Amino acid sequence: MGSEENGTEIQIQNPTHTQTQQHSNPNNIASPEIHANTSNNQIEITSHYGGDDAESDRHVTLVVHPHSLLPMPVPPQSFKSNENDAVSSNDSNFSVGSFLRQRSSHLSAAIVKRVSSLRQSMEEKTNDDEEENLEVTEFSLSGVKVTVTPKPEEEKETSFKGRISFFSKSNCRDCTAVRRFFKEKGIRYVEINVDVFGERERELRERTGSGSVPQIFFNEKLIGGLVALNSLRNSGEFDRRVAEIVAGKVAGGDSPAPPVYGFDYVEEERADEMVGVVRVLRLRLPIQDRLRRMKMVKNCFQGNELVEALLQNFHCARNEAVEIGKQLSKKHFIHHVFGENDFEEGNHLYRFLEHEPFIPRCFNFHDTTNDSEPKPADSIFVRLTKIMSAILESYASDDRQHVDYEAISRSEEFRRYVNLTQDLQRVNLLELSENEKLAFFLNLYNAMVIHAVISVGCPEGAIDRRSFFSDFQYLVGGHPYSLNMIKNGILRCNRRSPYSLVKPFSTGDKRLEVALIKLNPLLHFGLCNGTKSSPNVRFFTPHRVVDELRGAAREFFENHGIEVDLEKRTVYLTRIFKWFSGDFGQEKEILLWIINYLDPNKAGLVTHLMGDSGPVHISYQNYDWSINS
Repeated sequence: MGSEENGTEIQIQNPTHTQTQQHSNPNNIASPEIHANTSNNQIEITSHYGGDDAESDRHVTLVVHPHSLLPMPVPPQSFKSNENDAVSSNDSNFSVGSFLRQRSSHLSAAIVKRVSSLRQSMEEKTNDDEEENLEVTEFSLSGVKVTVTPKPEEEKETSFKGRISFFSKSNCRDCTAVRRFFKEKGIRYVEINVDVFGERERELRERTGSGSVPQIFFNEKLIGGLVALNSLRNSGEFDRRVAEIVAGKVAGGDSPAPPVYGFDYVEEERADEMVGVVRVLRLRLPIQDRLRRMKMVKNCFQGNELVEALLQNFHCARNEAVEIGKQLSKKHFIHHVFGENDFEEGNHLYRFLEHEPFIPRCFNFHDTTNDSEPKPADSIFVRLTKIMSAILESYASDDRQHVDYEAISRSEEFRRYVNLTQDLQRVNLLELSENEKLAFFLNLYNAMVIHAVISVGCPEGAIDRRSFFSDFQYLVGGHPYSLNMIKNGILRCNRRSPYSLVKPFSTGDKRLEVALIKLNPLLHFGLCNGTKSSPNVRFFTPHRVVDELRGAAREFFENHGIEVDLEKRTVYLTRIFKWFSGDFGQEKEILLWIINYLDPNKAGLVTHLMGDSGPVHISYQNYDWSINS
């Protein structure tokens, strides 16, 4: 048993004792007899162990000596009737359990009293030498040994009265160098990424006269960029400046302020031109459950009911009402319940987007639909990529192999990212080009994995993994997308996932219009599923996505994607090639394809094995599903 209070650790050790029982005849154990001797303040608890003969009969007596700090033991009520007589356990007024609980209560009170007195005595000692002698203190109670060990003080960080801060942008090499320098020096700093905190870009220009980054400040004084920082370091002036900040004045109001959690940068947003119509229809339409095709369809309305509501509330012509219905469907305010048409007048059933059955699984949907005018898909893509890149730069290792999910979950960057994902709800994905869709969904997959690990945790087994990749969804362009749908439905051109019998999207699914036309097998090295055996997490740009995928493949094979054993004539490949063999071809074709992305040493080994007449064996590495934190 232990407790901690004010930096003091208390360990209570109960002395061990051995108690022998007759296992051959356990039913012969008699009830304990308790004797109280008030003359010498002792309590004896005697248990008899009887056997079939006299030799096996024996007893164990435990004598409890109360401590001087403990209160005088008071016998139970049955003792008061005759103090000179031993009390039998058969007496109905006596309870062994009550006595032991009372005994435990008195013991706990005595320990608390003794510890409190010890704390008080330690606080009264102000002499440093005397304090050093208090490293370990022991005292004993009856049957209990208490050891008090002061906890070692943790190393305290250098207390800065001033503030070192710098403005940065995502994917900036000079900013990365400044960040790495401060970390290596163990210097606390405040980073203001204007790609995340867009409201601070104006301040950057006012303070420096330009929008270039990095821009470093010591309190309110502008130092400059990376060149100025290197100049201070090489001249030895940097350490002196830091010492001044440590011992100098506290950073005042003129210094760049740290970013504040919970305050959003409010961009100018325009409400959708149809939002007024939608709000009226949400109130006027008879939304209810209806039976159709031998199944109950929940929260729906008929097309002719929508037309009549428009005629009554907006006094438009019937053909205009039908056209409004088509616009509402195109902008993903309403959907046909079976996905058969955009909008037609009649008894066809429709429902509002917020009433779709998949909405509870969409983690970027918060209570209501985003009724703002949808932003262009490419602008949302750029904003999302910049925020997630800033998150990796701050909360992942330099090689991106380890991600601090706990720190990300508490960050302002992640909070803003989650808010940004609401703009995806009704975005028009059809306006993206092929490479833009490739980069968009690669980045969305990697961002969703980080969000999923934070929100639902890392899957530990096969069943959990299936739920992780299928049930965690985003609402994008009016339709749900899980991690499996993005990987196999969009990026792999609607191909079956491993061990699956059906394709992600069935015939007639609107999401087939978004799926890529041509499969690029390099996509497997751009997707990070949050495990140690997966490729490193990264984010891509539309105009360089193919080249960046080639770089991701080279990095993956350089780290752990392939091993070559010349003696066994065996090439050990990542299990990704086994799961998705249809994307790469036959085994010999796989090796020929891989050579293009290997470093010269590994490429030479594989070429040597394939060049002679001997057989080449391919084996697959075990996949490590543990989280990459």
